[in-house]
Amino acid sequence: MIRATDFEFRNRAAVFGVIYGVTFSMLSFDHLPAGVRLGLWLAPQIGYRALTCMQMIFGVGSAFMVLGGVWRTWGASYLGMETVHDKAVHVEALHADGPYRYVRNPLYFGNLLMTIGMGLLAPRYVYPVQAALIIIFLYRLIGREEAELTKSQGEPYLAFQRAVPRLFPALTPRLPGSDRKPDWKTGWATEAWYWSFTLGFIGMSASMQMRWYFAGMVAAPFAGMVAEKWLKRTRAEAASA
Repeated sequence: MIRATDFEFRNRAAVFGVIYGVTFSMLSFDHLPAGVRLGLWLAPQIGYRALTCMQMIFGVGSAFMVLGGVWRTWGASYLGMETVHDKAVHVEALHADGPYRYVRNPLYFGNLLMTIGMGLLAPRYVYPVQAALIIIFLYRLIGREEAELTKSQGEPYLAFQRAVPRLFPALTPRLPGSDRKPDWKTGWATEAWYWSFTLGFIGMSASMQMRWYFAGMVAAPFAGMVAEKWLKRTRAEAASA
């Protein structure tokens, strides 16, 4: 597997942003998003109003966004904010609890679900290109992380690889669970940015007004900063108690 470079991994958020930004900018040439076109096509097929069909299509997209958020939040509740947001590859521990019993990279699976949902806002011909670029980049990131983990942990991680799928979850857990509990407070705080523009997408889907989606995107970084400060404060208070 082709691995991401150090630059790509350290700047993975920016690379994701460039992929989304460039592909969504193609709306300058094709002004109707894939979800809108699909709704217009579906309306005469089932005898519903075009607006209703568009809301249905983007409602499905919202469901993918929410499902992606659930996987990311679940995974982050075991990894922690520092690991999720860090620019370095963490190799000091093997996480095989919670979602990691089903898939080795639950956060990246969440990214894929997000792309399926949010990509409906891209032009119809660009939608599959966007998804393909995201999948390629995800596999590049995974290749780098798994090489580091194999080097650091050896056979235990190789056994983990053999037991648990890389990106697409198994239907049943592939490893026994432990007594380790998820830290949901950390998980939700870590993914506050994600839930901000997911709520914006849901608002857009219900109203078919793009301002709700843009509001969610603009609020996302602020939601992340507020959640991070709140988490640090609650940890400090707990430590001093």
